[in-house]
Amino acid sequence: MANSASGMAVEDECKLKFLELKAKRNYRFIIFRIDGQQVVVEKLGSPEENYDDFSNSLPANECRYAVYDFDFTTNENCQKSKIFFIAWSPDSSRVRMKMVYASSKDRFKRELDGIQVELQATDPSEMSFDIIKSRAL
Repeated sequence: MANSASGMAVEDECKLKFLELKAKRNYRFIIFRIDGQQVVVEKLGSPEENYDDFSNSLPANECRYAVYDFDFTTNENCQKSKIFFIAWSPDSSRVRMKMVYASSKDRFKRELDGIQVELQATDPSEMSFDIIKSRAL
């Protein structure tokens, strides 16, 4: 099921693991990469892992897509969670790679039903824990 615009297919495992994160909360995060002409699951973060584990799992100079299930407490003291979609595109990655990830992002994101917040990050500071927290509230 490749998209004619980007030519990118989304492996069924990507959708399946995302549904498990969303419905069963089996994972704290999922990191996806483009492998050839399809998006594949690269890493699954266990529910015990935290935001530092997640951000340290992203390569310093390669693009990735990631989904992070962020648990937080509102000002009214309610427990909530939001699912973040992060398009990681570091400045140091190759231009061709950045173009492929950018052109495939919307198509891939549409496959993951239930994303609540989207972030585009080119530097770790653009997706710091404080930014995630402020976007969630």
